[in-house]
Amino acid sequence: MQSFALSDLRSEQRSNPLGIDTARPRLSWRLLSERRAMRQAAYRITAASRPTDLAAGDPLLWDSGRVASDQSWLVEYGGPALRSVQRVYWQVQVWDDTGATATSEPAWWELGLLAPADWQAEWVGAPFVGGPRTTSPAPFLRTSFTIEQPVARARLFISALGLVEPWLNGARIGEDLFAPGWTDYAKRVQYHTYDLTKRLRLGENVLGAILGDGWYCGYLAWRGRQQYGDRPKLLAQLLIELADGSTQLIVSGPGWQAAAGPILESDFLMGESYDARRELGNWAEPGYNASSWFDALLLPQNGLALSALIGPPVRRHEELRPIGLRAIADEHAPSWVFDMGQNMVGWVRLRVSGPAGATVTLRYAEALNADGSLHSANLRSARSNDHYTLRGGEELWEPHFTFHGFRFVELLGFPGVPDEETITGVVIHSAIEPIGTFSCSEPLVNQLQHNIVWGQKGNFVDVPTDCPQRDERLGWTGDAQVFVSTAAFNYDVHSFFARWLRDLEDAQGADGRVPAVVPTIAGLHDDGGPAWADAAVICPWEIYLSTGDQRLLEDRYQSMVRYIDYLSATSSEGLRCYAGYAGYAGYGDWLALDGGAGVRGRTSHELIGTAFYAYSTRLLGQIAAVLGRTADATRYEALFTQVRQAFQARFVTAGGLVAGETQTGYVLALHFDLLPAELRAAAAAELARLIEKNGKRLATGFVGTPYLAFVLSAAGRLDLAYELLMQRRWPSWLYSVTQGATTIWERWDGWTEERGFQTAGMNSFNHYAYGAIGAWLYSVVAGIAPDPQRPGYKHVLLRPQPGGGLTHARASLTTPYGQLVSDWRSEGGQFHWSIVVPPNSTATAYLPNGERHDLVAGSYELVVG
Repeated sequence: MQSFALSDLRSEQRSNPLGIDTARPRLSWRLLSERRAMRQAAYRITAASRPTDLAAGDPLLWDSGRVASDQSWLVEYGGPALRSVQRVYWQVQVWDDTGATATSEPAWWELGLLAPADWQAEWVGAPFVGGPRTTSPAPFLRTSFTIEQPVARARLFISALGLVEPWLNGARIGEDLFAPGWTDYAKRVQYHTYDLTKRLRLGENVLGAILGDGWYCGYLAWRGRQQYGDRPKLLAQLLIELADGSTQLIVSGPGWQAAAGPILESDFLMGESYDARRELGNWAEPGYNASSWFDALLLPQNGLALSALIGPPVRRHEELRPIGLRAIADEHAPSWVFDMGQNMVGWVRLRVSGPAGATVTLRYAEALNADGSLHSANLRSARSNDHYTLRGGEELWEPHFTFHGFRFVELLGFPGVPDEETITGVVIHSAIEPIGTFSCSEPLVNQLQHNIVWGQKGNFVDVPTDCPQRDERLGWTGDAQVFVSTAAFNYDVHSFFARWLRDLEDAQGADGRVPAVVPTIAGLHDDGGPAWADAAVICPWEIYLSTGDQRLLEDRYQSMVRYIDYLSATSSEGLRCYAGYAGYAGYGDWLALDGGAGVRGRTSHELIGTAFYAYSTRLLGQIAAVLGRTADATRYEALFTQVRQAFQARFVTAGGLVAGETQTGYVLALHFDLLPAELRAAAAAELARLIEKNGKRLATGFVGTPYLAFVLSAAGRLDLAYELLMQRRWPSWLYSVTQGATTIWERWDGWTEERGFQTAGMNSFNHYAYGAIGAWLYSVVAGIAPDPQRPGYKHVLLRPQPGGGLTHARASLTTPYGQLVSDWRSEGGQFHWSIVVPPNSTATAYLPNGERHDLVAGSYELVVG
């Protein structure tokens, strides 16, 4: 009798992935059962080239045989080497601990183009181009071809330097936005794969593409256009397998045509200008007259590595309706301001009816000035405007190759009077799957969690950016490092970070240094300095803890080794960024409030640098041990000890005081285990004194804030950690919430009642760094944490620590094994705790009174008091 079922079969963390280039993908599944202590005892994976072969069990590409193991996550394919474009069907049979068995439904994966020689396409583009400060119309490209017999299978492999929106026979292909994403264009570009089998016709077909400037040649940060190249370029290869077994290959190259159309400019920072009167009709349909089009240019074949998409693509996710509309009286230029009710990332869809030639302008901003006008000063040089010129009649429009960070939208030049149906907000971000929830009895903390989640969505647009609105939007390594743990609680960011960490290695210098932003751009620090460059080690470790993915550690291991070697080579007697160091000493405790008018805080760069040198070195030793590199593990642990001793000698007094007397200095010394055991209590007491002296408010910046609450709760000052969480005066997490924030602010004082807006030169209202408190909400308030000895939530540590006046808290997390829940409430002097441990995993639960329970899979109700 079957007492359980199997679900959610995945290959490389994706369901039935198309066009992957992982030669030996890892296979995963989940067990569904309500039986307590349900555990997998064995599995058998079979794989075949055809569904019928899989069903018959012959012939098989691979049969794992019965494997006595409880591993149901990231089991590596063990069959023979596979070829490009090969599809493999697979299923798994599982035996549980009672001997019952279940077999999954079939799943599949399909490979992309595995070798450079598989590519026959050439790079093409349009014969018009912009300049360093001037934009150019978006190129439309097309080719036509004829199919003379039924199609058995068709795959489009498509890439761009810039952005591509592919079309076939008059309709857009797929839902991906901003494909193929942002990589280090000096080394690598991604490609997307699409199944076009059912969309091709007998007779004439038309394959087309619209290109956007994107990150490749559009405005990038504050540095102008064309940071990588002068124009967008297309690479497309359509492989058609016909019914008789022959193949037909359609590739970008000679014979393609190009034209300029209605997209007069489209830029991430500046916005899009679209003239509907210039639309090209049915330009991507058979029978179209393209006699006026140019010949597309053949462009230099650059030798870049072509890699299949491994992270989630950017897509539309939600639509928001305005919650308010206000007219601004101006006899010369009347306008209307819409309030979307949420600081969001994306654009608005415009509904308009009017005469041909009328132009509507959409202006975007995160906040309003006191007079109700848009506060756009913090956008710096980003115009963030869209313009739509009507063809005449009733029209519906949204842009192609831009996005904005905004809550408020101003409408100018609108023919008539708009209403709340005129615009609709379209929310976009990378297609990361939501896996975590947190809530508690304090509404302001729930809003804080909401703000953290929306800050993550808005800044996970292909890469983990700092902000989505101004002329920046870069993959700052420091921001990603401080937030990665929280990110992994809220969303499945496994492949998102796997992709970005490959980009980080691509950007790494030959000597091992890691830049401040990834993908890197010329002119920024090629050494990100302490806490920023350390993302090279910290981010892989945090993703490993949440997923158990050893291959990610193995893939990035040499990059991490080179980085620690670089730190060793540029340090002096164990001190990083020492006095007199000629290199870059870093950004300090960025935006800390203990540094007067400065933005780098008062904590010395030497202290921060040495602390992170020690921490990253210890992590690399632990990573080496995980990978079985015993000698390396011993060597890096010894190096950690040397750096730790140098830290103590340079920064710690005999009484446990840390040089500089800053909150961040104590936080790093305690969290990174840099103090002798006998001095930890004294250092923790001094940290608490500094906080209390500051009115029970924090003074930390990007470096110290992520660890502050953890340090206090671990040091027996849970009360003070909660007081910081619940603090409503600035600087605090809840101050922005009390001021109506719907995302996390860049600065503690982005706006205050006393001073108004902070300096417009750097004042984002959607920045996730301070949202790193989210990891503490999940792991301390709700009490869910991965076990480093059995990571990926194979074993879970459950230890909620109530406080702060909270009467209940609940967190859920979809782990690789199913849903995990920790839900507690205090009432009538008792502590009630509901727990769900998913099948095939275990947990250790610690009640607030210290009582311990070792739990197997199942649901539990624990009561104490």
